[in-house]
Amino acid sequence: QVQLVESGGGLVQAGGSLRLSCAASGRTFSSATLAWFRQAPGKERQFVAAITWSGYNTFYTDSVKGRFTISRDNAKNTVYLQMNSLKPEDTAVYYCASSRRGGVYSSNYDSWGQGTQVTVSS
Repeated sequence: QVQLVESGGGLVQAGGSLRLSCAASGRTFSSATLAWFRQAPGKERQFVAAITWSGYNTFYTDSVKGRFTISRDNAKNTVYLQMNSLKPEDTAVYYCASSRRGGVYSSNYDSWGQGTQVTVSS
């Protein structure tokens, strides 16, 4: 199993940028699909982006396409989420997750970080 710790959240104005990081430990990191999910107050956890083990394939939910970029550095056991042109509706707790199956469903992911808060002010 993979252990995950997120960092990089904070408060930013609309139109600004943040870079989230997720440091992982565990032997299966390099073979796992990694993803970012987010959960706003009163809402269900939502898929944001995913990247396969090779880093060659990435997937995004429509609302973040063109604004967010997911990447990974297997040598550093870290996955990143670069968030640009942030909007107030991006406000949520962002979670890093690991899976051997991948996909957009949270039930496919068996390791989760504790989450990091992202707040975008208008």
